[in-house]
Amino acid sequence: MNNRNKVRQNIVPVIKLIIKILFYTIKYTFIALAHTFKYLSTVTTFFSKLYKRFKNRFYFSLTFKFTILYAFIFSIIMFICSAIILIFFKLNLLDKLFSSNSFSLNNGYLILLITINLLGFLLSLAISSKMSNNILYPIKDMTYIVKDISVNHLDTRINIAGTKDELKELATTFNQMLDRLEKSYEQQNRFVSDASHELRTPIAVIQGYINLLDRWGKNDEDVLNESIEAIKSESQSMKELVEKLLFLARADKNTQKIEKNIFSLRSLIDQVTKETKLIDKNHLITNLVNEDIFYWGDEKLIKQTLRIFIDNSIKFTNDGGKITINSFKEINTICIEIEDTGMGIDKDDISKIFDRFYTTDKSRSKEYSGNGLGLSIAKWIISQHKGSIQVSSKLNFGTKIKIILPIL
Repeated sequence: MNNRNKVRQNIVPVIKLIIKILFYTIKYTFIALAHTFKYLSTVTTFFSKLYKRFKNRFYFSLTFKFTILYAFIFSIIMFICSAIILIFFKLNLLDKLFSSNSFSLNNGYLILLITINLLGFLLSLAISSKMSNNILYPIKDMTYIVKDISVNHLDTRINIAGTKDELKELATTFNQMLDRLEKSYEQQNRFVSDASHELRTPIAVIQGYINLLDRWGKNDEDVLNESIEAIKSESQSMKELVEKLLFLARADKNTQKIEKNIFSLRSLIDQVTKETKLIDKNHLITNLVNEDIFYWGDEKLIKQTLRIFIDNSIKFTNDGGKITINSFKEINTICIEIEDTGMGIDKDDISKIFDRFYTTDKSRSKEYSGNGLGLSIAKWIISQHKGSIQVSSKLNFGTKIKIILPIL
């Protein structure tokens, strides 16, 4: 008890003194901390600006950065390992090794520690350099391949064999991008080539009739009238072709205007049917089913689509043939069908008829001439209305086009 009392008598004054010191100095402690944080903020800002200047002035490659990073990590590991070794393997061998020298035992440990860390650092530099080169080799390979890619070498691809990390995903994504670019470039080339070909034909015809007029048109009224009619016809064909090309160009750039509003599909089909009957007297145009449907979409573009399909039916249906236009509702959809009794489409051609400038063998003849752009335009219009087009056809029996539009 006496010992406890003595301890208490000695400790209590010390605790009271510490409490008094803390109480009287707490204000100054907080002031000191505030100044410390202030100076730390200033120092941090200074070093941040210094780092930015250093970063802008000097450039270090990823290989160098990875090498330094790995070397630093390996050095820390080597330091920890060497410290553990020295702690747990403090043997008499080390005592004997350094006791005969003028160095103290502590100096011996220090020399050994420095030697191990120095060798570890050098080894870590070699290892990290090798590792960083192995890691960054695919990126360097990608860089060389990308530099080699040009308009005439879009078929070049990055080799992803043996790659299993994120770089494989990057290389795969890049190859897919090149696939899209190559396909787009091929389509553009084909589009320009086909457009040039389509424009060249009417220009050649007009030039021929101009030469004919220049030679005999002044004195031959029949030649004059024939030439004027031919030039007017070819000029109209060129105008229609240019308008279609401009439409598709705007569609590709997403600048083609679409003005949607609610309209009566029945009224639109009635109007198109009447107009077709006025223009075409050689076919039987019928409208058996035409439900009273209101649809939210671009009325002008839907009408343009109907005209494209009906004009195709007229073109490829012999005189006296039948063309039927129907509209009706199905589950959550609106359906428009254009069916004819024409020559039909070969099953191998059905999947291609919506490609730009694609024409079947029969449509290449003068009687069924066309530029192969109408159906591409129709497909784009329906796709912009979130719809689809189904084609069923049998040679020498006819074709049925079914436009399916969602009820919005």
